[in-house]
Amino acid sequence: MEQPGMVPPQMDVTDDDRLWALLSWIFTPLVPLIAILLDDKKDRPFIKYNAIQALIVGVANFVLTSVLSFVIIGCFIGLALFVYQIYLAIQAYNGEWVEIPVVTDFAKGQGWI
Repeated sequence: MEQPGMVPPQMDVTDDDRLWALLSWIFTPLVPLIAILLDDKKDRPFIKYNAIQALIVGVANFVLTSVLSFVIIGCFIGLALFVYQIYLAIQAYNGEWVEIPVVTDFAKGQGWI
């Protein structure tokens, strides 16, 4: 039975899809941009879903860390978000469609995923 809010897989998730999703989360924003720009990758729903979210989280991490860098808490926020990105990368590599409450809703609202 499908839970509300869960994204159903449109097709089988391949090993390549899972690897690109993992790399998107760990090496954001470079790998998500590459994945979004490559024609064969952006047509894969799992890669696109993770790349868009990784890009949003990576940019938010960069902005928050930059703005708060003059305060010690900025370093801790950046580190905490990076650890969270590693957690999401592991989930994506396991083939799970990760849901981040604000980020996923924002990306769906914009029509990006």
